[in-house]
Amino acid sequence: MTQHRVLASGLQFPEGPIACADGSILLVEIERKTITRVMPGGAVEIVAQLDGGPNGLALGPDGALYICNNGGFLFQKVSGFNRTKPGVPEGYAGGRIERLDLKTGQLSVLYTRCGDHPLCGPNDIVFDAHGGFYFTDMGKMYPRMRMNGGLYYGLADGSRIVEIAYPMTMPNGIGLSPDGATLYAAETETGRLWAFDLEAPGVVRRAPFPSPHGGRILLTLPGYQRFDSLAVSESGNICIATLISGCITVVSPQGGVLRQVPTGDPITTNICFGGPDRKTAWMTLSGTGQLIEMPWPEPGLKLVGG
Repeated sequence: MTQHRVLASGLQFPEGPIACADGSILLVEIERKTITRVMPGGAVEIVAQLDGGPNGLALGPDGALYICNNGGFLFQKVSGFNRTKPGVPEGYAGGRIERLDLKTGQLSVLYTRCGDHPLCGPNDIVFDAHGGFYFTDMGKMYPRMRMNGGLYYGLADGSRIVEIAYPMTMPNGIGLSPDGATLYAAETETGRLWAFDLEAPGVVRRAPFPSPHGGRILLTLPGYQRFDSLAVSESGNICIATLISGCITVVSPQGGVLRQVPTGDPITTNICFGGPDRKTAWMTLSGTGQLIEMPWPEPGLKLVGG
């Protein structure tokens, strides 16, 4: 296992880390229903308490925090690790995209639906250079059925949302290539990494049949490995939190696996980059409730709100 430091422990299913300019890490605790800040020394403080299930985070160009709220998960312990399980909590009323003003604490809801279709479980989010954002909706898993997920594009002022790929099987992590021309989305249950060629903000140049939604399959991992969230490096490599095998899978833009970096937790859910040279990686280990950091051999891509 690569040398790492445990920055915080006792977190309740952490996800969505963002490396901030002051050295702190913003993240969600899905089970605790909070936006949480972890200071460089490891101190943990609650920034906001939310309803539902805060899941993915992104800092917008306006400095506000944009939140994928999945509406809520159910949790269980399996072999000592915290995991989600099929079903929804009492009071579940769908998912949404929220905006949190970090200066005033004001929370507002931007989107609860796309056209006639309600959002089920928004999961992860990334801003583009035009000030809009792409996000995945994972759908919902029930004990005897699954609601499909999709890929969406929204404007930060809440005025427009479009569906750009549907159906998808539990789409999770999302990221943009350094030139902004390719959108990546990782499906959890299939272990597939999809690439979508962009013609304009929110407009995909659709791949032909047999693609079910216009994306190109970039990679499928063998065995029972499942993808969670992802981040992109400055060179364009896609770094994907990989469930069950408990690692970060580094994939080239051409779809080749370059390496897998073990983390020690089979429920490794997310990675972000930061530090002065963006060569420090932070990972959320949701099974053990930890945030860890480790040096990374190449800088991460500078994000719009970073």
